[in-house]
This record gives sequence, C-alpha cells and structure tokens, in this order.
Amino acid sequence: MYRHPGGSPDAVTVLWCATDGDERRGAHTLVVRAAAGLIGVAPSEIWLEHEAGGRPVLGGAGASLHVSVAHGRGALAVAVTGLAPVGVDVEVVRRLRAAAMARAWLDPAEAAWVAALPEGEQSVAFLWLWTQKESVGKALGRGLRRGGLSRRVPLPGQWPPGDDAPLVPRRLPGDPDVVSAAVRVDGGRRVVGVALHGGAGDARGAGDVRLDVREVSVAELG
Repeated sequence: MYRHPGGSPDAVTVLWCATDGDERRGAHTLVVRAAAGLIGVAPSEIWLEHEAGGRPVLGGAGASLHVSVAHGRGALAVAVTGLAPVGVDVEVVRRLRAAAMARAWLDPAEAAWVAALPEGEQSVAFLWLWTQKESVGKALGRGLRRGGLSRRVPLPGQWPPGDDAPLVPRRLPGDPDVVSAAVRVDGGRRVVGVALHGGAGDARGAGDVRLDVREVSVAELG
C-alpha cells in the first residue's frame, strides 16, 4: 500500500516545500500524494480537477476530501482535510512597505496593529495576516478580493508568537463559521496561513480543530 505523510482525517494536514522547480506541478503532485496517504490508496486512484471558479477538487477515491493549493516565490503548500472546505497560502518573508500596505488593504484595526509594531516586525506581521486572508478567501471559494479581504482575522494574543506556541485556529471576528491561523516556517523565512470554513460549528469548537503543518522534501515530489 502506498504510504505518504498524509496525516489524520480528523485534522487539517498542511504540507509545504521550498522548491526551485515547477511549483504548480509540484503542488499538484503533493496534494494528490497527501490525499492518497490520508485515505490509504494509491495516487493513481485520485486525480486533481478544478471547479469553474478555479477551486481545486479531487476526483476518484479522494472525492470526499477538501484540498487547497498555494505556490509561488520558490515555495509551495497544500492543505488536505476531511472536515470542511479549506484554504492555504504561503509567502516568503521579505521587506515590504507594510504599514502603508496595511492601511490600503486591511481592516483599520488590523492596520493599526501592524503600524504599532517595531518597523522590523511589520513586514512579517502583514504577511501573517495576509496569508490568513488569502486562505479564508480560498476556503470560502470566493478568492481574496471577493471574500478574504473583507473579513477580519483574529489578531495574535502576543507578537511574535513563540516557536513552541501551539498552532490553534481561531474564529474570525463576526464570522464564527470560519477559523484561521498562521505560522512561520523555514526558520522564519516563510509564513503559511490556513483557514477552514464550516469545520468549527456547534459540534466542534475552534480549538478542537487540529492543524498539522509539516515540511516535505523536494525528493518526495519526484
């Protein structure tokens, strides 16, 4: 039986990888293999399709799973879960005009939080919010501009979050059916955001949604 670090069906499995190759193809390969490992079938029994709006969906044996794919700037990430529609995003940490970008694109409370941080922390803080908004838009099936940007994401209780802090998704302010979280990976050089739509309802609290974020090697995409 094919084995791959697919994770648990009652969690959100997020796999990421740094790559200098074909990121789109690598992401597609990784999401199929992760889904195959999750349900214990061969990758040949699953295929990747796209809805009319562009959302990736699995066909074949993986049809009951929800997936999301992100790639760009030398990194890729995939999310796989059996819980509910999911979104994922990955960004390389780089110097940005973060305070100005936050004022232009984010909610006033989020922009004020970014601007109040030391200048050296503002870029990663902006990306910490941005990756969650990208993920929310994907989980809702509406994209960033039609769903993610208009929704506030929860601000962290402390900044920066400790490396040993548990990765627990939190409900969006005013939108309790959506939860999101973000984490720095690769020694702080990248930020991965993830969101879930409908997996934290009455039967499951936001804190009960388990996120399993792991790095995979380029060799696993071959």
